[in-house]
Amino acid sequence: MGLWRLKTLVMFTYMTLLLLVIGALVSWFFRFDMFIGLGIMFAFSMILCAYSYFNCKNAALRANNARIIQEYEEPRLYNTVKKVAELAGVPMPEVGIVETPVPNAFATGRKPSDAAVVATRGLLNMLDDDELAGVIAHEMAHVRNRDILVMTIASMMASMITYVSNMVVYMAMFSGNDRDNNGLAVVAALLAHLLMPIAAMLVQLGISRNREFLADATGARIIRNPRALARALARIGGFDMRAYEETKVREYRRGNRNDDDPYNPTSRRSGDIYECAHMWISNPLKGRSMASLFSTHPDMEERIRRLNEMADKGDY
Repeated sequence: MGLWRLKTLVMFTYMTLLLLVIGALVSWFFRFDMFIGLGIMFAFSMILCAYSYFNCKNAALRANNARIIQEYEEPRLYNTVKKVAELAGVPMPEVGIVETPVPNAFATGRKPSDAAVVATRGLLNMLDDDELAGVIAHEMAHVRNRDILVMTIASMMASMITYVSNMVVYMAMFSGNDRDNNGLAVVAALLAHLLMPIAAMLVQLGISRNREFLADATGARIIRNPRALARALARIGGFDMRAYEETKVREYRRGNRNDDDPYNPTSRRSGDIYECAHMWISNPLKGRSMASLFSTHPDMEERIRRLNEMADKGDY
């Protein structure tokens, strides 16, 4: 497992360097000491990390319209989470459900003692008990590995890099800089504006895919059944997301609108799913052509192959 954590550390280091480069550009445009610019970006990154640390759980539950439930409401889901939490050696998290027919699940929370594991109605209806345990084990692995905090911080850092790189362009064009090479400054700002957000996004996606592979392997070891998780992923991956969204659009045109379903493309809050895509066990944007070009998740067939390979080798 050490290799996965090392890869994540390298990616975060790279993203931090992007922030520092932007800080250096800001200091150059405003003609103050470069170390002040670096310090500003470092301070911003620390503030964002602190905000993410304390707010990630509630923000995720709200964005995905997840409802926290008690055992009597959903005994099968609640007891599966309880059993897997015991196997994983983590405190019992809160249990939530999202009322959508799309099969999926996610976990959230800054630490194991403040976590929530959420499943959709579609997932409960689709999977048998062993497969459901595999999915919950994957999410419990995210909890145990603190992946929720890792990905929330990565998302916030990427957003800040995008925002500040946009501001750099305006600083270069309207700061009143009287340097002879002001044209060069504008060119540098435009390059930063175009390239930095893409670089940050690619790093964020790399971290997300890296943590998904780690959670698959950890989850399979928690329940000692890689094939159950592999079967669950195959079922989830077989859901026709495009047909579902087309159905929702037709319903909307007939005057029916459901704002409770975060997957519904006609919902007033449908854009929230973009911000939370990295959290789900399966990419919720796979039915949306442009969004699927930059996936937050590894290829599903590759994930299934690795899990079956684990089972074949008895490496669990």
